[in-house]
Amino acid sequence: MSTPADPPVVVRAAGCAVWRAAADGTLETALVHRPRYDDWSLPKGKPEAGEHLLQTAAREVAEETGLGIAVGRRSVRTCYDVAAPDGTPVSKEVDYWTARWTGGEFQPNDEADLLRWLPIEDATALCSHDHDRAVLADLARTDVPRSPTLILVRHGHAGSRSDWDGPDDLRPLDRRGTAEARRLAEVLPLFGPRAVVTAPPVRCRDTVSPLAGCLGLDLQTLPSLGEEGFAADPEAGLAVVQRLLAPGDDGAVTVACSQGGAIPSVLMALGVQWEGSRAYPPAAKGSVWVLGGSPGGLSADYYRSFEG
Repeated sequence: MSTPADPPVVVRAAGCAVWRAAADGTLETALVHRPRYDDWSLPKGKPEAGEHLLQTAAREVAEETGLGIAVGRRSVRTCYDVAAPDGTPVSKEVDYWTARWTGGEFQPNDEADLLRWLPIEDATALCSHDHDRAVLADLARTDVPRSPTLILVRHGHAGSRSDWDGPDDLRPLDRRGTAEARRLAEVLPLFGPRAVVTAPPVRCRDTVSPLAGCLGLDLQTLPSLGEEGFAADPEAGLAVVQRLLAPGDDGAVTVACSQGGAIPSVLMALGVQWEGSRAYPPAAKGSVWVLGGSPGGLSADYYRSFEG
């Protein structure tokens, strides 16, 4: 009797293309030498239990390099075959993010004994694998920014409006929404935010209050970000978003919590398009859009959740 074949195994991993600007403005990236393989590559590794791949990427950079980083836009996913313990080939997929160096010096360790900061062209020549060269080519892009300036959050789950007797603006997060808020406070600091703002409803404030507390930041309320404020004056609401999106001199990132009646309209006004059958870009409860640039040169990464 024949049995169905086992589904193909895919090895997942994540890493970062870490970058900095040299004194003369040249874009440099960090390559590490791994003595186990005697190769030059980008820092990466496999996820631990419960990690989102974004967390994996940041942790692996810290472990392999000791450098401080702020995670940026989502980069490419590389795919290639590796050998399983029994010698059979299996597919490996590695998700990459760009990451801005924020300080710290390389510390040799068991995984990486050398690190070199190199211009992209020199790093491309030195790295040992074609799949890493694809990541470096993406890092060198000039049509979209490497780092975000605005992280747009939809508030977490807050139960049913019909089951709530009070004013809707006072409807709190439910158990699921509270867990989503805790998760956001764990993951969003990896982007290096320096400000947290929110629409007025309690469920919006409660979604990003744990994050603001974790970062030691005051939470500012912006009525124009809420559904009512945005509906009353969409141009004013969009102007606030564009101000928050505008790049500063210090790479500052703002986290802004809003509602489902405003976020898709904002995204469409910024030129964000969604492939598929949806008329509007998605904005599920507890989800995140990581944005950088401006219309015509906008990077927009959607995270439905940060569950591992």
